[in-house]
Amino acid sequence: MNRMIRGFTLIEMLIVVAILAILVAIGYPAYRDQVMKSRRAEGMGELLELADRMERFYSGNGTYNGATLGADADDVYETTTEKGNYTLGITSATTTLFTITATPNGPQGNDKCGTFTLTSSGQKSATGGGSCWKI
Repeated sequence: MNRMIRGFTLIEMLIVVAILAILVAIGYPAYRDQVMKSRRAEGMGELLELADRMERFYSGNGTYNGATLGADADDVYETTTEKGNYTLGITSATTTLFTITATPNGPQGNDKCGTFTLTSSGQKSATGGGSCWKI
């Protein structure tokens, strides 16, 4: 009737720790990649929104020239994305053409895609190349 209550052995605990270490080693890089992807989607979405704002500016003024970014009421858009992962910029604005960019900031600066570029003709590119515009 008197049974000895036993706990886990050291070997059993080491096996559990080893399994957890393997799961973390596999899971963390995948998690990090998904976080980068979601930040990238934010940057691309904000860049497309800026392109829409540039088109509205063109409709009202007949030119892209003079469109600015910032916090003033006359500015077409903010200079950074909502969460601050990308800085938006108008690299070129003429009467009929524009080129806008989204440059990664902070931890997103290590992203493989680099800076996103969008032109008034709809041409999309990224300094990292590849299929960065496809999420």
